[in-house]
Order: sequence, then C-alpha cells, then structure tokens
Amino acid sequence: MSDRHHTHAQAHGQDHDHDHHPDVPDCVGRLRAALAANGITLPSLGVDLPSFAGGWSTPLVALGNCNAETAQRLTEVLVRAAIR
Repeated sequence: MSDRHHTHAQAHGQDHDHDHHPDVPDCVGRLRAALAANGITLPSLGVDLPSFAGGWSTPLVALGNCNAETAQRLTEVLVRAAIR
C-alpha cells in the first residue's frame, strides 16, 4: 500500500490493506452523467463487483462494451477535449 493510501486509511480509522472505496459508485454516477452530457451512453458502465467486493486496494470501474457508433462518439468528445 502506498504511503499516501496508508495515511488516508489510518486517518479514517481503517488500519487494513483492503480499504473499500464507497466513493467508487459515486465516481461511476458522475462519469455516467458526464458521458450523458456529451450524448454518450455506456449501458454496461458500473462498478466491477469482484474488485469492489474482493481484496483489491482500488476497485475497478467497468466501462463495458459499446457499439461502434458509441465508440466513435466517445472518440470525438475526447479528441475535442484534448484540443482545448
């Protein structure tokens, strides 16, 4: 565990290596909203439950599958954002 993570865990009364992150579902919700604001829907977007429930130090976000049209739209939005 990194020093930063370890310090955070200790500060919050969590003295174990497998700190669950209740903010991950919130992160997924914010990502879903940001994508929707750009006309993008990833139907399979969610928390990767095995990593969230398991012993991972940082749970994973499952972006899921999407069709080619959605992938193209996501690419366009990211390219536009990178140019700014």
